Amino acid sequence: MSREAVDHALKTLREDRDRISANLLDLENHHGYRLLKGARLAGPTRRRWDDVTARLTLLWRLFDAYQRILDEAGQVRDRQTRPGEATLRELTALLSGPSVELPLDEVPLERRTLLGPTSERLTLAEAVGRMTAAYDEAIGLISAVDAAWETLLGPLDAAEEEWREAARLARSLAAGRDAELDRIGRELAAAGQLVRTDPLALVRDGRADTARLDAVRADLAKVRDVLVEAVRVREEYDRRVGGIESALTRLGEVLAQARDAYRTVQVKIASPGVDEPADPTPVLRERLAALAGLRDAGRWPELAGRVAALEGAVAAALEQAERSRRLIGGLLERRDELRGRLDAYRVKAARLGFAEHDELTRLQEQARELLWTAPCDLQRSTVVLAQYQRVLRSLETGTD
Repeated sequence: MSREAVDHALKTLREDRDRISANLLDLENHHGYRLLKGARLAGPTRRRWDDVTARLTLLWRLFDAYQRILDEAGQVRDRQTRPGEATLRELTALLSGPSVELPLDEVPLERRTLLGPTSERLTLAEAVGRMTAAYDEAIGLISAVDAAWETLLGPLDAAEEEWREAARLARSLAAGRDAELDRIGRELAAAGQLVRTDPLALVRDGRADTARLDAVRADLAKVRDVLVEAVRVREEYDRRVGGIESALTRLGEVLAQARDAYRTVQVKIASPGVDEPADPTPVLRERLAALAGLRDAGRWPELAGRVAALEGAVAAALEQAERSRRLIGGLLERRDELRGRLDAYRVKAARLGFAEHDELTRLQEQARELLWTAPCDLQRSTVVLAQYQRVLRSLETGTD
C-alpha cells in the first residue's frame, strides 16, 4: 500500500471503529437488551439468547483485538512522517493482512479440526464481517422479543388486572372460592410465565399470537359478568323480586282474560281451532319462592342466574298469554267484522236499487243466519259474504 492508501485506510478504519463503538453502546443501552439481560428466560427464547450472548462476547473480544491492531498501526504510522518501504509493508500487513488473532476458544467449532488450529487469524475487514453478523443476530433477537413483548404484555397486564377485579368482586360477595375463577387464575399464571420468560414460544409466522390470552380474557369476562350481576342482584333483590311479582300478577290477569275469551269462543264460534291457554303461573311461583333460600344462603352468583332466568321465563309466559288472548279474541273480532261488512253491503245494495234482488236477498239471509247463529261458522260465513259481494259488484257494473 502507498502512503496515501495507508492514510486513507487508517482514516476509514478509525471512522468504522467509532461507528462500531457507538452502535455497541447503543445496543447495551437498548431497553429490549436490558430486559433480556435481566430476565429469567426459558425455552426457545433462552436458547437463542444464550447463543446471542456468546456471540456478543466474541464480538467484544473481536472489537478489542480490532482496536489493538488499529492502535498499533497508528503508532507505526506516527513514527515517520514519510514512511519507507519496510514501514509501508508493515502497515499493509496490519491493515489488510490477517492481523487479528482469535484464540482457540474463540474459533467457531465448524472452523476447527481435531488437531487444530490453535488460533485463527482474520483481516480487519473479516473481523468487521464477523462482528456485523453477531450484531445483526443480536439486533434480530432483541427486536423479535421486544415486538413480542410489546404485543403480549399489554393484554397480559389487562388480563391480570381483570382477574384481580373479578377476585375482589368474588370476595365482596362472601360466596367462598369460585372454581371457575380459580381455574382461570391458574391458566393466567401459566400464560404470564410463558409471556415473561419465553415470548418467542408464542410467535407464529413472525407475529406474537395473543390467542391464549384472548381466551383467558374471554373466560374472565364471562365470570366477571356473572359476578357483577350477582352484586347488582344483591343490591336490587327486593326490587327485582317485586318486579317478578308484578309480572306474575299481570300474567294471571291476561290468562284470565284469554280463558274467558276461550270459553266464549267455544260457545259462539264453530270449530275455532284454538287451544285453551295453559297456566304456567304455579311453576313460576314455585321458582320465585325458591329464590329466598339462595338469598339466605348468600349464594349470590347462583341467585343472579336464577333471577335472570325467571325474569325471562315470566316475560316469555306473559308474551305467550297476550298472544293467545289476541288470537282467541280475534275470532270474535272477525265475526263482528263480517257482520259489519254484511250491513255495509246491504246498505249499498239498497242505495243502488237492488234491495229486493232475489239472489242478494237469498245470500243476505244466508249470511245473517250464519253470522247471528251460535256457534258461528266463520269459514262458511266468509264464503257467503264473498258471493254476496261478487253478485253486488256484477249488478253495479252491469256485467251479470
